[in-house]
Amino acid sequence: MGIDRFEDLLSWQEARMLARLIYTLTNKPASKKDFELVRQSRAAAVSCIGNIAEAHGRFSFEEKRQFYEVAHGSVEELQSHLYVALDQEYILQREFEEAYGSAGTVGKLAKGSIDNLSKQISSRRRDRGRGRQ
Repeated sequence: MGIDRFEDLLSWQEARMLARLIYTLTNKPASKKDFELVRQSRAAAVSCIGNIAEAHGRFSFEEKRQFYEVAHGSVEELQSHLYVALDQEYILQREFEEAYGSAGTVGKLAKGSIDNLSKQISSRRRDRGRGRQ
């Protein structure tokens, strides 16, 4: 039984909640004045959700893994931006912890998909190698 829609993926659902949270935090008056940080934080959050959806739409394991890798990198970028927002006092410590933790969840799910796809790729290569002997 496979997942037919990207909306059914837990990683996408978590990334959606993360994007919603980031948009809420970056809509605060304090952070709105830092246009570049807001833009980059939102772009990283949107990259997470978008790349997970795009991975679902790809057919090869290698392509799927590549999009999960980009999503994972965007999580790390977003977590770094959260430190800047905290240091500039645009967000409170508890908001930082919530957003950082949410991003961490998305990152762990993306990493799990990367690891699973890597195993499938390796298994397929081993199977092909045996068939040629």
